[in-house]
Amino acid sequence: MSERIARIGIVTVSDRASRGEYEDRGGPAILDYFRDVLSTAWEPVSRVIPDERPLLDDTLISLCDLERCCLVVTTGGTGPAARDITPEATEAICQKLMPGFGELMRSVSLQKVPTAILSRQTAGIRGETLIVNLPGQPRAIGECLDAVMPAIPYCIDLLNGPRLEARPERLVAFRPKK
Repeated sequence: MSERIARIGIVTVSDRASRGEYEDRGGPAILDYFRDVLSTAWEPVSRVIPDERPLLDDTLISLCDLERCCLVVTTGGTGPAARDITPEATEAICQKLMPGFGELMRSVSLQKVPTAILSRQTAGIRGETLIVNLPGQPRAIGECLDAVMPAIPYCIDLLNGPRLEARPERLVAFRPKK
């Protein structure tokens, strides 16, 4: 495991937010979540981009390969609308898909709202980076991250990334006993 400071990519995928017509609430919600949950040193690498497939592909690749983020979390673009392309971009640039993340997030969200079935969140691995697609609503972002975050630090360990520690009073991350 590397001793480097964890870099976490936060990508808001929204035409309106990227043009300044709509306040990005998803990216700040993710940033606040990690500030609340993580106890280890980390730094955000944030982007707000339109729902444009080549740009999203390039952004994800850059955050993984050039910025060396151990984790990239996206918000937006996971619905059924024509311009919702985040899962397709994630799947296209990843070497491995991690469908359990999306399954769990939908399961948690379905307990709150029946339209969660329309969400297409997914996750995958590109090189040494885990990419997780979240919904766009800040409340749903927190609920979904609470569901999958217990597994994320160990996943990052398995990818030879920096060790992520959670504040135990906030969240218990799972790691197998040695």
